[in-house]
Amino acid sequence: MPASYAYLGPEGTFTEVALRTLPETATRELVPYVSVQSALDAVRNQEAEAAFVPIENSVEGGITTTLDELVAGQPLMIYREVLLSITFALLVRPGTKLSDIKTVTAHPAAQPQVRNWLKANLPDAVWESAASNADGARLVQEGRYDAAFAGEFAAARYGLEALETEIHDAENAQTRFVLVGRPARPAAPSGADKTSVVLWQRADHPGGLRDLLGEFATRGINLMLLQSRPTGAGIGNYCFCVDAEGHIADRRMAEALMGLKRLCLQVRFLGSYPRADIGVADVRPPFMGTSDEEFMAAADWVTRCQDGRF
Repeated sequence: MPASYAYLGPEGTFTEVALRTLPETATRELVPYVSVQSALDAVRNQEAEAAFVPIENSVEGGITTTLDELVAGQPLMIYREVLLSITFALLVRPGTKLSDIKTVTAHPAAQPQVRNWLKANLPDAVWESAASNADGARLVQEGRYDAAFAGEFAAARYGLEALETEIHDAENAQTRFVLVGRPARPAAPSGADKTSVVLWQRADHPGGLRDLLGEFATRGINLMLLQSRPTGAGIGNYCFCVDAEGHIADRRMAEALMGLKRLCLQVRFLGSYPRADIGVADVRPPFMGTSDEEFMAAADWVTRCQDGRF
């Protein structure tokens, strides 16, 4: 297996910057790929040990390209996550003035994060999407577009200038990235973990989603992301991508997943892994009756009743 990590390229993406915050990258070859799909396929085809891709941002929510790739195809598993604060620069060829800009480009996920700035400063500029923000910078270098929204750090890589910096419509905007590999045993609980799953209903009926979410609610499990994605089976057919606080090794999470497995047509486990937004364990005491000790005590009581020892 190559000691390499695939990532959404080319060089100079926010994805690369976030990836390089992981200590293990010092001993891995970092290989850029042209799309999220090709990076994940590199893992599926055993061309790379893992792939690092964006999955959510604080402005628009889940990144559908990544979610859809994790929902479909050969199963993969999330092992790590990284949060990166995002602010954009407007990159141009040297000598370009704001009044010269007629076309701009960036990754589609960037547009909602700079929409208001664009309206106020370049209201007549035509937007075209690029495969990544760094690829947009490359296209500006080649003369395809007048300007690109990208990280300021990408300017030197592509021979561009940052005409404007610190561009963002929302303060403290962040993007979440995940390290994805082939399925294996999850790492031991850290005490501040997240579990990701995809849920398919057996049939569409009133209260169906409530029934699924109830498996988490009755066990005091907080949800951190809930996003529906079309299954491709027709209008109105959706699966649900869920991030929930806790680890599959926790009794309450394990029981919730068992309940979902009984209720759902299909459940895809995407991993249990440490949360990037919390650095300490036991950030929130479990709700009454939902600690591992209480689950084990209840299970022991049932066993004793079955044995006539109550």
